[in-house]
Amino acid sequence: MKLIEFFKSVKMLMKVAKKPSRAEFTVALKITLLGIVVLGAIAFIVRFVALALQTI
Repeated sequence: MKLIEFFKSVKMLMKVAKKPSRAEFTVALKITLLGIVVLGAIAFIVRFVALALQTI
């Protein structure tokens, strides 16, 4: 991809993109935080089980 084509596509993207509303942002934030909590809980459970199995 040539440099000029890249800048044309960036310009087109900037025309189409829009700033999210407050509601859209809060929904995305809640989903992201929920994902982080779920992954943290799974990691904690796996670590706890591995530690319990080591002591046996």
